Amino acid sequence: MQSMNHIVLVSGLPRSGTSLMMQMLHAGGMPVLTDERRPPDLANPRGYFEFEAVKHTRQNAAWIQQAAGKAVKVIYRLLYDLPEDQPLRVIFMRRNLSQVVASQQAMLGRPPGSVAENHRLITIFQRELAQLDGWLTTRPQISVLNVAHERLMAHPEVVVKEIGTFLTQSLDMAAMQKAIQPALYRQRHI
Repeated sequence: MQSMNHIVLVSGLPRSGTSLMMQMLHAGGMPVLTDERRPPDLANPRGYFEFEAVKHTRQNAAWIQQAAGKAVKVIYRLLYDLPEDQPLRVIFMRRNLSQVVASQQAMLGRPPGSVAENHRLITIFQRELAQLDGWLTTRPQISVLNVAHERLMAHPEVVVKEIGTFLTQSLDMAAMQKAIQPALYRQRHI
């Protein structure tokens, strides 16, 4: 695999497919920055691929030095805390917001919310994502590839090629596709 020193961030809403993308990149041969503190569970049986220091970026962004040439999972709200001068490539996972809400409720062991409650959460997510999209356009050092979860599941070979092109490095495309387990795509009929 061609080695690159840029930092790759995998971001999105919780339950949007960020862990899946980290699994895919790892399977494809890209080093990942993770501490494995959060163990796999029923909601994410293959792991979360998180790095605890990312949660404290606003106070201490030193972990960035460890991230060169690696992929790191950074939840969407924490993108604002990254150093302004740091060149980054962000794979941003997009998923149907009804599915995101249903998946979050299932992960937390809660019954499905009312139509009104789900609509309220979706409205909040829409507003936050629109704000983030606007902010990202003001950050020329951040390149973004939006990946629709549904499209990834339906056409993995196409999306995997797009990821390889975006990252400008050769990854094991077949291994990345094999990392996708359709049985773990739950809440898809929402």
